[in-house]
Amino acid sequence: MNDQISPPRYEIRAQHTDTTVTVYQAYRPAIGLPAARDGRFPSAWKRDRMTWIKPSFLWMMYRCGWGTKEGQETVLAVEITRDGFAWALENAELSHYVREVHEDQDAWKRALRSTPARVQWDPERDLDLNPLPHRSLQLGLSGEAARRYADEWTVSVRDVTPLAREVHAAVRAGEREKAAALLPVETPLDLRAPRPVPPASRM
Repeated sequence: MNDQISPPRYEIRAQHTDTTVTVYQAYRPAIGLPAARDGRFPSAWKRDRMTWIKPSFLWMMYRCGWGTKEGQETVLAVEITRDGFAWALENAELSHYVREVHEDQDAWKRALRSTPARVQWDPERDLDLNPLPHRSLQLGLSGEAARRYADEWTVSVRDVTPLAREVHAAVRAGEREKAAALLPVETPLDLRAPRPVPPASRM
């Protein structure tokens, strides 16, 4: 009998402390390796482009193919300030129009133009990178949010490509308990993020 309770459909889960939140990104080595070495993003990192951060390690593995996709060979764990993460959420708009949330499409587009962050909810992934019923947060940062992320909020940057490879190897070998034990511990984070539907409408 399986008594495990499924997580809520929309919930931020992350590795976090009282003051920081860890998010994941993947870059080509020319960006990722200097960032991990110096603990900050290099000048070559485009601060005027939107960048997406993911609190879910497994969702990042799905996105970068365990660090095998071209241009995503270096997987980074970026520890940022909790206050910075909260600021991004407070200044975010949903990445897609939702009729139950927005007055109309024009109102949504106006909100997009005035906010520096985007919230997107995608299916969380299991060890085989298959979709799960509950969602994982992606947070897009542009303009002021991207600059603050790179130059103010970043506390540390670690290269976790070896961890990605170790977990992937355990999965391929059928050692699922070992793989699960290697995963970063991600627990609910009590911060608000825009959801695709109002709370009263969620099932």
